[in-house]
Order: sequence, then C-alpha cells, then structure tokens
Amino acid sequence: MGLPDERVEVEALERHLLAGLSSNDYDTNCENEILYDASFREMEDSFVKYQIAHWILLSVLLILAWGVGILMLLYLPIRIYVCRRDFRSRKLYFTPHAVVYKVNKPVAFPCFGVSKNEKYVILPSISDVVIEQGYLQSFFGVYSIRIESIGVRRPPSDDVKITGVSCPHDFRKVVLLHLLNMRKLNFSRKAVSDDQQSTSLNPISRSWGPPLGDLILGKLDEVEISVKKMEALLQRFETSKMETRSS
Repeated sequence: MGLPDERVEVEALERHLLAGLSSNDYDTNCENEILYDASFREMEDSFVKYQIAHWILLSVLLILAWGVGILMLLYLPIRIYVCRRDFRSRKLYFTPHAVVYKVNKPVAFPCFGVSKNEKYVILPSISDVVIEQGYLQSFFGVYSIRIESIGVRRPPSDDVKITGVSCPHDFRKVVLLHLLNMRKLNFSRKAVSDDQQSTSLNPISRSWGPPLGDLILGKLDEVEISVKKMEALLQRFETSKMETRSS
C-alpha cells in the first residue's frame, strides 16, 4: 500500500484529469468556481435531536435483547459531541465539473483523531438526485440527498447519501438544471459536427461521378438528336400534306 500523501496526490490527479483541467489550474479553477454551496448550519439542532432519538431507540431495543443498550446510553454524551463535530465539518457544493462532499468525521472516541472523507461525483455520471425522508426524520424535518449514478443498476447503499442539508430541493433543482443545459449543449455540438462531417463528404461523393464538362456535352448531344427527330417529323408532315393536295 502507498503512503497517505501519495494517495492524496493520486486522488487529486484523478479529479483534475476527469475535470479536464491542467495540474496548475486545478486549485484556482475547480475549487473556486462554486456554482452552489449547500448549507447545513440551520439543520444542526434538528439533526442532533434526530441522532439522539435514533440512538435512544436503538439502545432501548438492545437493553431488552442483551443489555448492551445500557453501555450505549452511557456513551450518549460522547455520541452527541461526535455528531456535532461531524455535522459542522460537512461541506457540499456544486462546481461546473462535479458535486463535491467533504466531511471530517471523528472516530467513536474523539481523542483518537478524525476520519477525513472527500467524495467527488463527476457530473456526466449523475442520473438523478433523490430527496428522501424517513419516518423518524419527518418528526425533526431532516432530509437526505442521494445521488444516483448512470450505468449498471446498483443497490442504493452504493450511492452517495448526505443527510441534513437545509434546502435539499434547491440543491436538486440547481444540479438537474445544469445537467440539462450541459446535455443540450453537447447534443447541439454533436449535431453541428455531424453536419460538418456530411458537408465535407459531399465533395468527395461528387468527385466520384463524371466531370461537369462531359455532362454538359452529353446533354447537348441529346438535345441535338431530339431536334433532328423533330425536323424529320416536320418534313414527313409537309410531304404528306403536299401529296394530298396534288391528288
């Protein structure tokens, strides 16, 4: 396995290569061009209350089952601290190339450090942005955003899921509108390139036929032959008319 610094460099290289940027322009262009920055601040208290309720319900069930829930209830103050630090570190924003989600999540016991996660979802790979709200989440007004990817059908657990966004419908609208405009632009560019390709092939197809001068001479010969036929018909008509008059 490589060192952590090497893995970070490789991930950064993959990101700016997929975005079509050079290594010098990645930090200045991709990170700074934020089209929409989602907010989590307004939902912090609701999210923490939701996590507390979820933790207490799980602890009660485990008390009835094996008694482990008592230890979980004793861990609740630390759990609240971990949830707040996790939630305050969340960043979700939308760039011209990708949807970026960053979080610094403390481990179960914060004295052992944090776990840094960065997820980059490239825009052409996004098929839909789904807004979900479970039964328990509805009591606290908490929503979850799930980003579905194009390709082979996968279970929902493999998709990127973010909980606690304050305005999920606005985020979904911005992403889908930008995707629609981007696909329309790609379709128009493809149509223009197809037209240019067809027009570039027309001179070649015309060069396969006979030269223009030969075509004109051939048409003139056909006209001359038809004129001679008409003159012959007129001469026959005049001779037959003269014969009738003489008789």
